[in-house]
Amino acid sequence: MLTGKTIVLGVCGGIAAYKAVELLRLLVKGGAQVHVVMTASSREFVTPLTFQTLSGNPVHTEMFNLLQEMEIGHISLADRADLFVVAPATANVIGKVANGIADDLLTTTIMATKAPILFVPAMNVNMYENPIYRRNEDRLAALGCRFMTPATGFLACGWEGKGKLPEPSAILTEIEQMLSPQDFSGETMLVTAGPTREDLDPVRFLSNRSSGRMGYAVAAAARRRGARVVLVSGPTCLAPPAGVETVPVTSARQMREAVLAHLPAATVVVKAAAVADYRAAAPAGKKIKKGDAAELVLALEKNPDILAELGALKEERILVGFAAETDDLLANADRKLREKNLDLIVANDVTLPGAGFDVETNIVRLLYRDGKVEALPQMSKNGLADLLLDRLLTLRRRS
Repeated sequence: MLTGKTIVLGVCGGIAAYKAVELLRLLVKGGAQVHVVMTASSREFVTPLTFQTLSGNPVHTEMFNLLQEMEIGHISLADRADLFVVAPATANVIGKVANGIADDLLTTTIMATKAPILFVPAMNVNMYENPIYRRNEDRLAALGCRFMTPATGFLACGWEGKGKLPEPSAILTEIEQMLSPQDFSGETMLVTAGPTREDLDPVRFLSNRSSGRMGYAVAAAARRRGARVVLVSGPTCLAPPAGVETVPVTSARQMREAVLAHLPAATVVVKAAAVADYRAAAPAGKKIKKGDAAELVLALEKNPDILAELGALKEERILVGFAAETDDLLANADRKLREKNLDLIVANDVTLPGAGFDVETNIVRLLYRDGKVEALPQMSKNGLADLLLDRLLTLRRRS
């Protein structure tokens, strides 16, 4: 989503300037063209050479540098930006811009740009809470600038409180959202992800190989594109996507309870979780010992069919299911589509390399209610998440 985008990264003077280096790396890795503007104070913490090496572009530092002005003047730089990010943003620079002062290259370029502006403040907690600073931030926010809330923790100055620069990954998420179409604004998406676990005894359980990556990718993409997202997740090793309301569960029955509780507000449901079909009929209260028997017989009983319940309660919602199969892919997926009253099912053959559990990629076929089948090539799960959202928009327009 950053490919082809031009981002101007303003770096102000503060100990958090070192985090701007990692942010730059993430932006470049994502495909963005990044031009860095540094204040004089920021160069006391990080050298321009570091940013130039990572960005592959000259670093802009001075108002009246003829070489820089010939290559890319501050007006040209302001004009070509798709997004202007100031991270870290000091109280000084925010105060200047809020009061129309443009006395260096960074503030002049900010004043000249028509691109959206994201300020990521980092400062002493007392400065952040100072009424003068609050007034300046409020003034810029009222003019359309976006601000990230600083993290809370131990500050370099020795104080503890709100004022730390958010992690570069969190800033990247905010940037991606600002550069993404907000075509899911007004939608509430309920997503399930990951496996469920069904206890056999206090130390063992039945589960599956799902990593949760596909569902998490859908949740993150929907949030980035403007939706309110509720993610009901089984046990995974993944960090919850920023801005997403995450509800952790363990068993299929817990997942059912959470899904039904959040269903009334949902306009779109994406059921990507790999829910255990069976659970122990009578989980042991103590660890099951090996004993002398050659066999151990476990009595299992069916778990609730959450997707079938959602199909019966679907009403005007868009309902998407997933089918992970090892044989008869299309036949099994089509049967599930019909029986569960789905609008769309995402089917994959988990025996194919690059399409199974716990990998970064997927190879799927999309089956629709009208009988259409769309075969997709191998792609990242993040890429598939955005493509799936595109298809849901088409379904929404037809409904």
